[in-house]
Amino acid sequence: MPTDKRVVVYGASGYTGRLICEYLREYNIPFLAAGRDHGRVKVAVDAVPGIDTVDHEIVEVEHTTASLTEAFRGADIVLNTVGPFARYGHEVAEACLEIGAHYTDTNGEQNWMIDAEEQYGAEFASRGLVITPGLAQMYSIGEIAANICLENPGLDTLDIQVFWKGHPTVASTNTILTNAAFAKAYYLEQNEYVEWPPEDGLYTVSVPGQHELGLALPWGGTSHPVWFKNDPRVQTAKALGGVFNRPLMQGVPVLVAAALEQMEGKSEEEKYRIIDEQSSAIRSEMPPRENPRINTSLDSVYASGPLGRAHCVIHGNCNYKQTALLNAHAAGELLQGPPRRVGFASSCQAFGHRELLGTLRAFGLVLDPIVSVHR
Repeated sequence: MPTDKRVVVYGASGYTGRLICEYLREYNIPFLAAGRDHGRVKVAVDAVPGIDTVDHEIVEVEHTTASLTEAFRGADIVLNTVGPFARYGHEVAEACLEIGAHYTDTNGEQNWMIDAEEQYGAEFASRGLVITPGLAQMYSIGEIAANICLENPGLDTLDIQVFWKGHPTVASTNTILTNAAFAKAYYLEQNEYVEWPPEDGLYTVSVPGQHELGLALPWGGTSHPVWFKNDPRVQTAKALGGVFNRPLMQGVPVLVAAALEQMEGKSEEEKYRIIDEQSSAIRSEMPPRENPRINTSLDSVYASGPLGRAHCVIHGNCNYKQTALLNAHAAGELLQGPPRRVGFASSCQAFGHRELLGTLRAFGLVLDPIVSVHR
């Protein structure tokens, strides 16, 4: 029987999924909380403060296109948090096309995004639907900052950097290892994908607002090169990301190298088993709720052109809450009317960079951007 809930949160038992449910409650948007284990979903959703004030249902669903289609039929929007998305995203996207629903996710996997655009973008567009992968703090805030810079004509090169304080969830760790095992990382150079040199390792970078240098990685290449390949204003885009905790950053290449050594010569199934085991060993429990005094974020974008320069910095807090709010904002917008762009579209292309920024500001999750322009 079709659901009467127009919004689905798939992966509601996870950290980000639960936070999305919190913000849907604040928006007073009824939702269907779905996952592969009814008990885990119920525990997570029941922990949301004030959850009894919003109409919601919980459903257990097998991760197949047919089962997802049956469970989600009747919905208009699916907010997907079940990753790694190159591994689990196809079935959800296919189910969305079957039922005629918009799709967002929280991924940062270039291979999934490139595949999603090639395999599903045209069909979503023909149905008047949007598929927006990468609606997340680690990608969308940098895109907002880049678009603020690009409000100044004549800039065509983006140097993007994102930092945050905190620890990756088990899902984030799984994504890091999956990217390392199965995907290449690219930046955009003269509107062509160029592979990051795999042997370069950690990059030492200048972090705005502090004297200490930071450590960063291409982090799978991030979403930005894929999004800006579709932007006629931009020819070149590079993005690096990291956490402020230097020892944690220094441990990432060690973790990846150890996992890759274990996976050498193994089948795909065996590689995924090792990835799952390694991810759970790092952090299998639900992380503690973010503390805005501790869990801060910083996005910095330098934009340049032949005769112009712009720099935008956005300071924020609670990056997982930022991600959840962005998805709830998207659901609220799509319930009211069509997106700004259909088919494969970035968060800013679909919902507007100033509008996304305004919502983040309204909920106290980011400061006003610090912008400097030189022409």
